[in-house]
This record gives sequence, C-alpha cells and structure tokens, in this order.
Amino acid sequence: MKERADIYRFVEDCLGSAGRLRILRFMASGETPTYTKYSLEQLTDLSPAYVRKHLKVLVETGWIKELNFGSTVYALNLDDLKVKLLVEYFGKVGYL
Repeated sequence: MKERADIYRFVEDCLGSAGRLRILRFMASGETPTYTKYSLEQLTDLSPAYVRKHLKVLVETGWIKELNFGSTVYALNLDDLKVKLLVEYFGKVGYL
C-alpha cells in the first residue's frame, strides 16, 4: 500500500497548483513543441517568479524536459506515460 500512497503524493505534489496546471495546459495545447520562460509567462499570465517556481517542480518530477539550445526551452515529457495520459485527460474534459 505504501507504493500507492507514494503515487498519490507524487501526483498531488505535481498538480497541487493552479499555476502548474496552467503551464501544463498551455504546453499540452500543442501550439508549439517548446516554450521559453517568457512565453509561458505571457500565455499563463503568471509572474516570472511563479513560472520559475512551477517549472522547477515540473522539471524535477520529470513531467517537463528542460532543453538547452543556446537558450533554455521547455517541453512536455511525452515519453512519460503519466504525462501522455494527463494530456489525454485534459482533452477529454475540455481543459485544452
């Protein structure tokens, strides 16, 4: 049972914020494959500090990849089944 409790805590930590949900929603919309911090600030209407804070959590959990191509960009980690299912769920409930 401890495994299930760990999973619950992990998901709650990842999604326990409207800001993180907003970032994930815009990234899942598929408009572009990668986003800069600045573009996420503009899309989500979150402050730079909040975007940095939420990206840190999402990168640490592996839900978002941090890519360095001269400047840092972020992409959904669609190699992670949880992320794929979350994007599918967002679509089914009309969150995208």
